[in-house]
Amino acid sequence: MEGEEDYTTANAGASATYPVQCSSLRKNGFVMLKSRPCKIMEMSTSKTGKHGHAKVHLVGLDIFTNKKYEDLCPSTHNIDVPNVNRCDFQLIDISDDGFVTLMNDKGETRDDLRIPEGELGQKIKEEFGKEDITVIVTVLSAVGEEAIVACKNAS
Repeated sequence: MEGEEDYTTANAGASATYPVQCSSLRKNGFVMLKSRPCKIMEMSTSKTGKHGHAKVHLVGLDIFTNKKYEDLCPSTHNIDVPNVNRCDFQLIDISDDGFVTLMNDKGETRDDLRIPEGELGQKIKEEFGKEDITVIVTVLSAVGEEAIVACKNAS
């Protein structure tokens, strides 16, 4: 039928981020710095000046690229915090072009993620090459991006 809606890949309409007051952020939490989802590594608060508010100095690492970002914001202002999800998947296959086939605990498969670059990607390939070992990978998703961030043996 023409004009029919396609709901096969629906989400609940939840926002990718939600606002939080700067003063209530904590170390090891998540925050959006320079429009990137980051894990807070350092946080310090300066005293209120003659004119204005106390400032919160944030240092964070991008959860996907490990790049360092910094920002300074008044403690009373709101800052966006990303909705971050972690999911474990069983590694089923690694294709020649670097894509992985993953299976969740419901038995559903997906093959839209690439094997990560560098040390982690190498470790996943090595573990997958071993006999009789089930490899579990952790996928992190936030603000429309997804990446494999860890791997471990199920046995």
